[in-house]
Amino acid sequence: MPDIKVTPLGAGQDVGRSCILVSVGGKNIMLDCGMHMGYNDDVDDELEIKAYYAGHVLGAAMVLIKVGSESVVYTGDYNMTPDRHLGAAWIDKCRPDILISESTYATTIRDSKRCRERDFLKKVHETIERGGKVLIPVFALGRAQELCILLETFWYRMNLKAPIYFSTGLTEKANHYYKLFITWTNQKIRKTFVQRNMFEFKHIKAFDRSYADNPGPMVVFATPGMLHAGQSLQIFKKWAGNEKNMVIMPGYCVQGTVGHKILNGQKKLEMEGRATLEVKLQVEYMSFSAHADAKGIMQLIRMAEPRNMLLVHGEAKKMEFLKDKIEQEFSISCYMPANGETTTVTTNPSVPVDISLNLLKREMALGGPLPDPKKPRTMHGTLIMKDSSLRLVSPEQALKELGLSEHQLRFTCRVHLQDPHSDSDTLSRIYSHLKSVLKGYAVQHLPDGTVMVESIVLKVSSSGEDPNLKVILLSWSYQVNVEQRGTHSDWDCVPAVRTTDKNMLCC
Repeated sequence: MPDIKVTPLGAGQDVGRSCILVSVGGKNIMLDCGMHMGYNDDVDDELEIKAYYAGHVLGAAMVLIKVGSESVVYTGDYNMTPDRHLGAAWIDKCRPDILISESTYATTIRDSKRCRERDFLKKVHETIERGGKVLIPVFALGRAQELCILLETFWYRMNLKAPIYFSTGLTEKANHYYKLFITWTNQKIRKTFVQRNMFEFKHIKAFDRSYADNPGPMVVFATPGMLHAGQSLQIFKKWAGNEKNMVIMPGYCVQGTVGHKILNGQKKLEMEGRATLEVKLQVEYMSFSAHADAKGIMQLIRMAEPRNMLLVHGEAKKMEFLKDKIEQEFSISCYMPANGETTTVTTNPSVPVDISLNLLKREMALGGPLPDPKKPRTMHGTLIMKDSSLRLVSPEQALKELGLSEHQLRFTCRVHLQDPHSDSDTLSRIYSHLKSVLKGYAVQHLPDGTVMVESIVLKVSSSGEDPNLKVILLSWSYQVNVEQRGTHSDWDCVPAVRTTDKNMLCC
């Protein structure tokens, strides 16, 4: 039997913190999500969330989420270049394990914004001069405010009288919030705020739907931005049949919308009720979108330096192109999962380690710079764990703290060599040869019948079965690299441990 399940996650037998989960028809719906006034919720010592300015629209943010040593950066829409009312998005070198980024304009690199603004003003002005009407479909927040500022300034400079309107409702409310949160706008607007609030428009008034039938030129900002419904579509239907008029599409249009159809040159549109709308007005596309283009996405990756990349909010073919570019340029893995597909990345968490002052002093004495978190480099020492903390110290300090005595690891090899001479003559010849080929190295012939090359020790003895078969014993510490030279010899290497230089174990 079908059933409905209701689970209180808050407000169950208490007051406040309302949060009700309803399962109905196979769907889970959360109603409300509040907090209890009498208690502090536990949000977690290991969980950290940091917001960064994302540009795009007022209040947009990208977020860094850290849990322990693992981290994720997620950004929805963002803009890496400043515009007339907002600053550019930014993020520090947080080096997340994965960066999740929108990729709406994955294959687009935009031209100069100033050129686009001049072209936009020119098209609007030409249409107004010939008595036409200009429709600019926009979403309520973002491009509406930017283009309003652009036209307001142009109308003032040119002393133009044609009316400019924006649709009432969301755009009007959005302008109100821009006035309230002026500190989130760009530096230029904040500086002029005391003398004049840029969102107090003198040439732009609220629109009434009856104005669409008024004669003469006008400019109207109307929502929504893709001409798929609402007031912008209603005005478009009224003005589409007049070639004097113009519609300027300032942003992205999804396939299937009226905006997408007219941008692709469609001149006859099937409307509701099987009516056909003939499109005679001029159609222009001038991208004032606040999404980052391909160059901006690459710029964000350079700023954040992620270990992995994941692309969302884009068309599959365009995402595939950008994915290849990212992997080639940054040598990191890039993913583009489809809806319902899970991407799993393996993290390599960093472990915080304290470094002893003595070890740092020794590094400085060797001429190296102090460690810089932005420029990692290798440091040699002994890692010790004590009282649930990790410290990197010098080997001497580690032995002292742990109460251990030093042991040195050495390796010993046997080399078999056919030579009819005596053991001492063979050793002398080896000494003379090494002296001639290893110039610059300390080669010594010692009284105890051994030859030393730096820390490598050589000793010659005859085989008991064949006096002409010499056994050359070599021993060296682990720091020294030994390379076999010559032919007609076989190597038999075993590790050995010694406690003093003179007490050498050989096999």
